[in-house]
Order: sequence, then structure tokens, then C-alpha cells
Amino acid sequence: MVNSFRFLKARKFDIEKAKLMWTNMLQWRTDFGTDSIIKDFNFQERDEVLQNYPQGYHGTDKEGRPVYIERLGLMNIDKLLEVTTLDRYVKYHVQEFEKSIAFRCPACSVAAKRPIDRGVTILDVEGVSLRNFTKPVQEVISQLQKIDNNYYPETLGEMFVINAGPRFRLLWHILKPFLDPETTSKIHVLGNNYQGRLLEIIDECNYSLPDFLGGSCTCENDGGCLRSDKGPWRTLKTSTVNVIFSSFSLHISLSYVS
Repeated sequence: MVNSFRFLKARKFDIEKAKLMWTNMLQWRTDFGTDSIIKDFNFQERDEVLQNYPQGYHGTDKEGRPVYIERLGLMNIDKLLEVTTLDRYVKYHVQEFEKSIAFRCPACSVAAKRPIDRGVTILDVEGVSLRNFTKPVQEVISQLQKIDNNYYPETLGEMFVINAGPRFRLLWHILKPFLDPETTSKIHVLGNNYQGRLLEIIDECNYSLPDFLGGSCTCENDGGCLRSDKGPWRTLKTSTVNVIFSSFSLHISLSYVS
């Protein structure tokens, strides 16, 4: 279900601009086949993709928001494009966004007993330098950014960029003045002493922080933390989901897995 309020907020409540953004989004969903992508798209190469670009959802933060982790520094773009195509990877990205809207956020809302419509991203940039941003990598990032910004606005709660070296920090300081202040206020650029900051928002008692980020979770029985898709959406089965996110109300009906 698409939340129109997000589009109004993204366009600073300029109704005409929000209407145009909304119309473009609806046309894109029709052209891309977004409404049925969860059911229709089979990303059978997922395991191989995750070997070459580790990423995935893993638990929730203290506010109950789903946590998405991406290890950009471990991306091997050449091998990635040997096991999939750019078009198929973009479809996988959209499919995961749709799953978050349809399943993850509603389940998190039930678990937290309050509306959850945004997530937390942890982006590990260890080892990333300008050399990593080859033309194929730039093309992937460009397409994903366009989709995220234009068709899924206001879905980011916070982003933590970890293991940021001096060059990345310099690049960030150059780019930051050109970005929307509301967006940059959600992004926290951290060095390699990031564990304390992450533990401020993620409760280690519920094993939401993987061991490679300083936590204790390994998800050994699920093939590793970034393949586990661990979270309340795994223990709740959506039978009827009627989500109305606005500034006033939320209604969700879910049934537990029997």
C-alpha cells in the first residue's frame, strides 16, 4: 500500500509538486510491474548475489524499526554482474522495498504497538575508495537512488555510515552542503569506533546486532545474519493487513503463525 502523506512531506507540502510526484510514481509502478513483483519475480540467484554484495535485513532497533545492513566495501561488481544483470538486481531491490512496506513495517508496528513506516540503514564502507566507483557501480547506485528518491520517499529513519576513512569523510563534507538538510540530519558518518553509537539505538539483548558489527548474533542456522531476514516479520504471518499511515491513525490486522 502506498502512503500519499510521504509524497506530500517529500515535496514540503507543495500540493502540485506532490501530485506530480504521485502521478509519476503510479505510472512507474504500472510500467515496472511493481504491484505484483513480490509474487511474480523469482530472484533465484539471490545467494550468489549476497556472496558478492552482502546485504540484508536483520532485526530492529530500540524504536522497533527494521534494520537494513549493507557492506558496500565487500561488493565485487565484476562477479556480481556474472551471476545477475543490472536489470534483475534493480528488480530485486524493488521487490525488497515492497516486502518492507507490505510485511516488515506492518509486523514491526504490531510488535512495537505503534506505527512503524521507516527503517534504519547501516552502510559499511570499509575499504571503499574512489577506485571502487567504476562505471558499473555508478550505474547501479544511480538507478537505485532514482527509484528510492522518486518512488519511495520518506522511508529512511536514520542511516549510519560506518568505517568511514579520511577520504570518505572529506568527500562527505564536500557533498553535504548540496544535499537537503533534512536528509543529511538523518545520516551519521562514523569511523571504526562505531559500536558504541550503534548500541545506543540497537538493543544487544535481542541479538539484533551481528557479530561483524560488534554484536553477538551469527544466525548460524540461517546461513549468516545477512541471509536470515531476521525480525518480527518472520514470526508474524500477515492474514489481513489494512494499514493507514497518516498523521492521525494506523490500523493493522495480523494473525500469528499457527
